[in-house]
Amino acid sequence: MDVKIDARDLRYAFGRFATGITVVTYSTSDGPRGFTANSFTSVSLEPPLLLISVDRRIRALDHLPHGPFAVNILRDDQRHLSDLFAGRKLDQDVHVPWTSASEPPHFKEALAIFLCRPWKTYDGGDHVLVLGEITSYQYHDGDALTYFYGRYGLLKKPEEQKQSIVNK
Repeated sequence: MDVKIDARDLRYAFGRFATGITVVTYSTSDGPRGFTANSFTSVSLEPPLLLISVDRRIRALDHLPHGPFAVNILRDDQRHLSDLFAGRKLDQDVHVPWTSASEPPHFKEALAIFLCRPWKTYDGGDHVLVLGEITSYQYHDGDALTYFYGRYGLLKKPEEQKQSIVNK
């Protein structure tokens, strides 16, 4: 017997899963663009792959399957970037800390940054699942911005951590 699922209630149920916050960034002819996403996961180490889930209604789908993109995992003090790229109205102007050192554009000081080229896409209902092949990455120490029960939070880093590295 099929049960009608209420989309809003299902969203509340999914909100019980604590997630980190990412901003996916890419280039357009009008400059850097991005969107906030918490549907992100590692997929494979060989080859190095990650997955993001992208709402079919956003313009990013005109670019992601065809060109490089970056996934920026946000630090606890980068909530303003999450809000900005989620399209929330902000009380103040926000400086976006883009790096111009390489393509695709990405944030200078995110907790972790994965530069990717598109690998494959899959139908995901009202979303498109985009697999990215990681071409470079870096990470830094810090506390993570989280989302749980429809609210921001933070997760403190453990005391002992590896030093930052860059793999190119």
